[in-house]
Amino acid sequence: MEVIYYTLVAIALYFLSDWILQRLEVAAGRRFEYRSVIFFFILLGLAIVTFSLIRYWTGEWQGVA
Repeated sequence: MEVIYYTLVAIALYFLSDWILQRLEVAAGRRFEYRSVIFFFILLGLAIVTFSLIRYWTGEWQGVA
């Protein structure tokens, strides 16, 4: 079941990252030169946080010993 959670969240994060990047470009008033790199780091940050939360909520969390 976790695979379904990860897949659905990954799809949502892809679109959320694109939306965030577009908002940043609108605020800056221009398209960023390294747009794909910025998109990658937005997506990576969101994925690390949300995937950790999924692991915690589904009981896979091991914690630090």
